[in-house]
Amino acid sequence: MSKEKKMSLTVKVLLGMALGIITGLIINLAGLNEPGSFINVYIVNGLFHVVGKMFVNALKMLVVPLVFFSLICGVCGIGNIKMLGRVGGKAFALYMLTTAVAIATAIAIAAFFNIGHGMNQVTDATFAGKESPPLTQVLIDIIPNNPIAAMADGNMLQIIFFAILVGISMLMVGRKAKGFIAGAEVANEIMMKMVNIIMAVAPYAVFALIAKAVANLGLGLLTSLAGYVGVLVGSLMFHLFITLMVVLWVFSRLSPKMFLKKIRNVQVFAFSTASSNATIPVTMRTVTDRMGVDNSVASFTVPFGATINMDGTAIMQGVATVFIANVYNVDLGITGYLTVILMSVLASIGTAGVPGVGLIMLSMVFTQVGLPVEGIGLVLGVDRLMDMIRTAVNVSGDATVSCIVAKSEKKLDVDVYYDPDAGVLTTDEAIKLDENVEREVAELVKQVKSKED
Repeated sequence: MSKEKKMSLTVKVLLGMALGIITGLIINLAGLNEPGSFINVYIVNGLFHVVGKMFVNALKMLVVPLVFFSLICGVCGIGNIKMLGRVGGKAFALYMLTTAVAIATAIAIAAFFNIGHGMNQVTDATFAGKESPPLTQVLIDIIPNNPIAAMADGNMLQIIFFAILVGISMLMVGRKAKGFIAGAEVANEIMMKMVNIIMAVAPYAVFALIAKAVANLGLGLLTSLAGYVGVLVGSLMFHLFITLMVVLWVFSRLSPKMFLKKIRNVQVFAFSTASSNATIPVTMRTVTDRMGVDNSVASFTVPFGATINMDGTAIMQGVATVFIANVYNVDLGITGYLTVILMSVLASIGTAGVPGVGLIMLSMVFTQVGLPVEGIGLVLGVDRLMDMIRTAVNVSGDATVSCIVAKSEKKLDVDVYYDPDAGVLTTDEAIKLDENVEREVAELVKQVKSKED
């Protein structure tokens, strides 16, 4: 029993993921997930769906208040508007750089393997392209006309803008804002405790999410698209383990090995939820508590990255473009591929925060280079699994840039970064209640009531 208590939450989450994959494969291969069957209705789309969806909703519940209070504390913690500008500029430049490198690498790898060449694939799936908002409208929409509505809708760029403006205004007010700043600090700490509570049930939720996804995935479809899936996964892994780690080492001289060890938890959460935004609470906790990034940097770089950093999505676009071009025998040439790279980088800004962003961006790219948009239907069947993998790559990029920017601004605790046990949680610690603290709070409430009486 004591041994189980000592098991870290990360290990339990990884075990949940492994068991979820095994369970999902058994259900899928044994044919137990037939539509209308008991397993399909009550287990896969019943129990697994409910547990997984409740967990994802719980994470999303924390995103807006966590980003808002954390950013306010971050701006006040920096105490220097020029430094805030540097942090934003560095983060934006690095996100755009890694996105451009990601898609260029993906195109090169896909072209080398010549995937889709000579393939006569027929599919019943169709895809209708969606219009993305023009870049000018995205820039206009960064400023919310109603910040409360922006928070209700989870519009991350608008929330970031408003929170930074509030923080700057508090700095300008000065000493008078002391109470508000203290309140924001307490609220931020409370939100991080809520992250710990929700993470305590993560192993079970991750199991449910993964088991459902694998059980519903047709393995026959993976086989028929083996070339596309293999090259896409290979490109994503190359970007994660080679490109990002080289960028981390070159710009910060931090250990890639330690980074990869500490980012595993975030990657599993991202893989399970397939949502960078839903993973924000876990990413922020990991880069601050586990990697030593100061909240003044992480509070900006993490939500900003979750909104505009789309390395994994850019890689998918590169591989899919080569694949569909070969299937339809369209020769894009160097000019066409350069257009794809430029379009993907610009689209990562222009489609920020738009639901289904990956496929919207892909339809934009296809239209620009003259590929049939309905060709996206060929890869729709495996997009859910690919989305899970590329989201894990996206959040890894967010953490990488956060560490680089923090190190450059001397806002990273190197001792914490290299301490393998820093910020490690067990399930018991995540939901631990201190009896002394409970008594203190109860006594405080009594004092407040007595004063009111």
